[in-house]
Amino acid sequence: MPFQLDDLSGYPAFDPAQMREKIKAMPWHVQDAWRIAQASPLPDDYRQVQRIVVLGMGGSAIGGDLLGGLMAQAGTVPLEVVRGYNLPHYVSGPDTLVIGSSKSGDTEETLSAFAQAQERGARLLVISTGGEITASAHQAGIPVWTFTFEGQPRAAVGYSFVLLLGLVCRLGFYPDAAQELDQTMAHLTTWQAKWVPEVPTTANKAKQLAQALYGKIPAIFGSGFLTAVARRWKGQFNENAKQWGVWEDMPELNHNLVVGLGHPQAAIDHIAVIFLRSTFDHPQVQVRYDITGDLVRRNNTALYQVHGEGDTPLVQMFHLIHFGDYVSYYLTALNGADPTPVENIVYLKDRLAGKQSA
Repeated sequence: MPFQLDDLSGYPAFDPAQMREKIKAMPWHVQDAWRIAQASPLPDDYRQVQRIVVLGMGGSAIGGDLLGGLMAQAGTVPLEVVRGYNLPHYVSGPDTLVIGSSKSGDTEETLSAFAQAQERGARLLVISTGGEITASAHQAGIPVWTFTFEGQPRAAVGYSFVLLLGLVCRLGFYPDAAQELDQTMAHLTTWQAKWVPEVPTTANKAKQLAQALYGKIPAIFGSGFLTAVARRWKGQFNENAKQWGVWEDMPELNHNLVVGLGHPQAAIDHIAVIFLRSTFDHPQVQVRYDITGDLVRRNNTALYQVHGEGDTPLVQMFHLIHFGDYVSYYLTALNGADPTPVENIVYLKDRLAGKQSA
């Protein structure tokens, strides 16, 4: 029998590292990250860059994706996230600001690409809690923005996102977000009060959606600035709930995925589509969601729609991130998993380091 989500006595057993408390702490992570961003070193000549490249993997990269969605709407320079060992060939010289984002400071892909950025003379900055990238940056006189967090990188999204947001605000590449973040922190505490374990399933939308998703593969759709939020949901299902999940970009999915909704028939009962929707979506995207919803239902696939709350894209983004974190947490409980360990990632790293045989 699956975990009983309203049985509060069961949470310590499946969540010994208290991921639930790290999720609940997001408002304070946001506040602390903004404070760090205002106080950390930032050379004046960084305002001269023409593009930003964020290097990162997993939970340390998602903050760049989230910011990229906002920058596309209101930023004055392009921002790209690089997940991998190699820096794009076009990055050369001081016109590009390259940011090494690694919670541990030891992510090998990020270290590799960051070293290439040093060789090519890019302007550089590090966001980390320590590790090799921090030590080498200090030695080279590269600005380092340090934060303190005990836990998995994915649980530090308040830092990985807001530190980058504070950076582009200070550089003048994005409108000052201080007031929006104040609103966000107030909203987050109000929202989570409706989603915490103490709220019974009958009144808890996060528990309700998790129960609906139990035993299914979630496919999360997002558009514009919510595309990265869809990716965040997918990652949380993978790492917290230890299960499959996929994400798709609207309207791109209208040009391919919708044709494949009918097969294989054996999978239809095991897939659930989730629309992450915003009042800021393009009007035609709103129409496309409605029509795509009809197509999904016509193929007898479960469909759930989650609407962002708040008056600005940033606030809606945080609403959907935080709600998704709680949904993934309850799905973890239903799956009988521990949300904190990432044993397969550890196995991969050990194999890469030659510590473990096949």
